[in-house]
Formats: sequence, C-alpha cells, structure tokens
Amino acid sequence: MTETAQIATLSGNDHFTAYVARPAGTPRAAIIVIQEIFGVNAGIRRKCDRLAEDGYLAVAPDLFWRLQPGIELDPDVEPEFKQALDWMGKFNQDQGIRDIEATIHHIRREEGVAKIGCVGYCLGGRLAYMTAARTDVNASVGYYGVGIDGLLGEKHAIAHPVMLHIPTEDGFVDKATQQAMHEGLDDHPKVTLHDYEGLDHGFATEFGKRRSEDAANLADSRTSAFFAEHLA
Repeated sequence: MTETAQIATLSGNDHFTAYVARPAGTPRAAIIVIQEIFGVNAGIRRKCDRLAEDGYLAVAPDLFWRLQPGIELDPDVEPEFKQALDWMGKFNQDQGIRDIEATIHHIRREEGVAKIGCVGYCLGGRLAYMTAARTDVNASVGYYGVGIDGLLGEKHAIAHPVMLHIPTEDGFVDKATQQAMHEGLDDHPKVTLHDYEGLDHGFATEFGKRRSEDAANLADSRTSAFFAEHLA
C-alpha cells in the first residue's frame, strides 16, 4: 500500500510531503529512501515499493520542497538532467539533513517504528553519509555518493554501520576522490566500501539507460543483507 504523508519540520512551523510504501504486515523496520537530484520520481518510488515488498516501511521525503514541491525529473531526458543539476546547485544540504532527521522523528513518533535505516543514491548517497554522521539513524547505505572526500572530517561522528557502493568509472567521482574515500574510511570500524569495476554513476537505478543489471542486483543484495543484519 502506498500513500503520501505530511511530515512536520524540526521547528514544527511547516510540513513537507513524503512517498510512503507500507508492507503487508507489521514492518520489520523502516528505511528512508533519499532521492537523487531528480526528485522523488518513478525510480525512487520503485525503490520504496521494493523495500515494502521485503517487509520494510519505506519513506521517501521530498527534500527539494523548499525549492519547489513535487520536482520529478527523468535523467534520460537531457533538458531535465540539466534542470536537475540546477536544482542541486540551489539545494541546501544541511537543511536537507534536518528534514531527514525530521523524517526519522516522524517515523518513530507517528509510526511507532524504532529501528530506522536510510539508503540514498547520487546526491542521496552523499546525504546518507551525512545522515550517518549527524543523526542517530541505525544504518546507512550510499550508492555513488558525490564529494564524500570533503566530508571525511565528520567520520568520527559515525556511530552506526555504513555501507558505500562505489563505481570505479563514476563520471562525478574521480579516481582521486575514490582513493581519498578508501584511505579515509577503509579502517573505520563502522564503514564498509564496495567497488564496482568499470561501472559508472547511476548503475543501480531502477529505470533507464544508466542501469547495469548484474551490478545493480549485486549491490542491492549486499544492501538487503546489510539492513537485515543491522535493522533486526
């Protein structure tokens, strides 16, 4: 079952929407699905639906709502891709983390689900790392997160397990950045990194030309096992 939820900001002075996919029975835990730069589009909603099929309460907050509510773009359409890059440039990531924190509070308060994970893609992969460092989320997964090398100063604050999926030919994350991620995080007791040789950004998208079926299935199986272990 799917629905649109209204989530109160941390200040309580405003609300934003989230796509919610519910499992058939009592949720085994909740997972926040953090959008790419394309908004809560069909691919992100499908990620939620798949998690619900696996027994989780899945929630995808509209993090671009302060810019424009309901942004939904297709990465395979060039003008929409350029529009997404423009939105990303205007997006306040620190405020986005506070909205993710508000989503955590909403799930625990309104849904009564204590164990919460997050999984993010692209921009959402970066935000998943930030969520791990800045909130009490129980487990975090990031796919092809951008600019994480600039966030390594926050790694000391990571208290719960993190998994990062890194395609080695990511057009948005160069080799030096990948090396810095490994050098900064390989010895962190809470962080696991997986490299995907020869693959580009967006390889695990649900729809479109960027998807690499075998690698997406491998990464998703690792994510599934990770959440099963750490959200039990």
